Amino acid sequence: VQLQASGGGLVQAGGSLRLSCAASGRTFSRYFMGWFRRAPGKEREFVAAITGSSTRSYYSDSVKGRFTVSRDNGKNMLYLQMNSLKPGDTAVYYCAAGNIPNMAENAYHSWGQGTQVTVSS
Repeated sequence: VQLQASGGGLVQAGGSLRLSCAASGRTFSRYFMGWFRRAPGKEREFVAAITGSSTRSYYSDSVKGRFTVSRDNGKNMLYLQMNSLKPGDTAVYYCAAGNIPNMAENAYHSWGQGTQVTVSS
C-alpha cells in the first residue's frame, strides 16, 4: 500500500489541525493504521493508531484527550484531528500501515512521506 500524508502547517498554541493520509489499493480496510511523529533531534515516536474496522483506537499518553484518530475505509483515508496543540507537538507526522495491532514502529510495513506540523507559542 502507498500512503500520502497531508494537512500539516503552522498553527498557534491552542489551535487545531487535521492531518489526512490517502492510501492506495483495495485492501485498506484490512490494515491497522498508525500515526507517528519525529520532533527535531528526537527519535520517531508513536502517536495514535486504529484498527481496520475502527472498533479500537490507541493513543500515546502525550496526546490522549487532545488528538483523535479516525478512518474512512470507503475513501481509503486516515485522519488525525489534533486539538489544543502545544509547541511540543511540533514534528514531522507520518502515517503508516501494519498488519496487526501494534504500537512499535517496526510492526508497520508501509509509510507515508511525512507532513510538517509546527506549533508556535
